Amino acid sequence: MISLSGLNTRTSLQLVDATRDRQLEQIRNSAQDKRAIAAFEARIGDVETVDQLMEDRELYVFVMKAFDLEDQIFGKALIKKLLKSDADDPASLVNRLTDSRFKEMHTQLGFKDEGTRNSLTDSAAWRKVMVNKYVEQRFESAQADQNEKVGTVLEFRRKAETVKNWFDVLKDPEMTEFMRTSLGVPSSVSGLDIDKQVELFKAKFDITKLQDPAELEKLERKYVAISDAQAGVNSASNVALTLMNAAVSAGAGGQFTPITLDISAVTSFRRSSY
Repeated sequence: MISLSGLNTRTSLQLVDATRDRQLEQIRNSAQDKRAIAAFEARIGDVETVDQLMEDRELYVFVMKAFDLEDQIFGKALIKKLLKSDADDPASLVNRLTDSRFKEMHTQLGFKDEGTRNSLTDSAAWRKVMVNKYVEQRFESAQADQNEKVGTVLEFRRKAETVKNWFDVLKDPEMTEFMRTSLGVPSSVSGLDIDKQVELFKAKFDITKLQDPAELEKLERKYVAISDAQAGVNSASNVALTLMNAAVSAGAGGQFTPITLDISAVTSFRRSSY
């Protein structure tokens, strides 16, 4: 896996894009992931119920990682109840959880009749989709662990085509952070009623434009530029503050107090693609 240490978001993303195929292949061939993939392909075909999936820890962990739910692995009681819930019932658990990852997992695993039946796992095509999803998510998580902003961009790319309205965005923290930053919306709006937030974002951007690749690229450029500008201001401020405090301490004493800059105006400048 490549290192993004010390690189800004723009440069990190360029490096990630240039090495994507090689990194995906490395994940498939790493000892740990290769073993996990082989176990999934060999045993998932025998799984017909939720209980069988939960009893095979190796398969259960594989599935959780594939849906970016590694941080929820120990919540087995919740996951079991989720997978057995009825998607057609508005009051069921799968429809009450706001995190879209749970709904996606419920849909793609395809358990029916309160988790007692599943015909998908017998499909070679379905198994291939799941393995690819696992590898892609491992790749995305590895980048996000090194550079949170890069991880947010990769997640935005993956989810953008599934967004139908602003509620889809606002129920997802990473998507919200991406769009808020790209559009220059202050974080304080999160304290507003959800309907008010939707009105504000609607005035900023037509959400149907997310189906246009050119619009996606423009948003991504803005997000990267603003993220790097914010990081640059913070870094420069910290260095300058250290030097100034040292100078003050060496002289008359006291403490230098910095000011902060509002860089939302950065979005109005023309930028080139990276």
